[in-house]
Amino acid sequence: MIDIHSHFLPGIDDGAKTEEDSLAMLEMAVEYGTTHIAGTPHCNFEYEFSLERNLGLRKGLQEKMGDRIQLMTGCDFHLSYENLEVVLEEPSTYTINQGTYLLTEFGNYAIPPNIENNFHQLRLKQLVPIITHPERIPGLVQERFDLLVQLTRMGCPLQITGGSLTGRFGKTAQAACYKLLDWQMVHVVASDAHNILGRSPRLSNAREIVTEKYGDERAEALFVENPRAAIESKPMPYYPDPTEPPRKKRFWFF
Repeated sequence: MIDIHSHFLPGIDDGAKTEEDSLAMLEMAVEYGTTHIAGTPHCNFEYEFSLERNLGLRKGLQEKMGDRIQLMTGCDFHLSYENLEVVLEEPSTYTINQGTYLLTEFGNYAIPPNIENNFHQLRLKQLVPIITHPERIPGLVQERFDLLVQLTRMGCPLQITGGSLTGRFGKTAQAACYKLLDWQMVHVVASDAHNILGRSPRLSNAREIVTEKYGDERAEALFVENPRAAIESKPMPYYPDPTEPPRKKRFWFF
């Protein structure tokens, strides 16, 4: 599996605090089947972002992990006016593996005004903004589903969190995941790991759920093929147009 969203780089944000924490997270990722993982620290008013520093940390961890897992960098990019100006000037500083895909998080877990225009500006720069954990943004899937459909059709993939699918973030987030999956609007499942306990890099449980409910082909797309496309800056092979799922037949008994 390929995990494009995690916080294993040490001492940067609210993820791993020490190198020992980082190595524990990476060991767990290997144990449960992850072959590639991106360290994507927050980029917002609270945490300073430095690509040079992050690459140095990645290099040190890669040397200690050897070839058992491939590490890369990216950014958990909080969408704000100030950040938008910066990324439009230096896009590869913040993208996954310094390519074309950008993890994009709604700042303060709220929907900014003129959001469609913001994403349009990123697309004009040939960036592909991946909308991270929409299922965890209060009211987004429930009340602004039309917005997500619109953004998906603009070429903005959606990434849900594995822990949301397994129930780690509550029933509302879990139900939102299933709605997005039913509509074929999930393009990547990632861990958004911060530690080895409550928010771990283990993705195997989430993959089992997708396999059971949606089949092996969909699971392979969401956990391997699409995230591989993201780290290689290629078009995602699984990107259907959002489609309302068929209604379940009702049976009447007399």
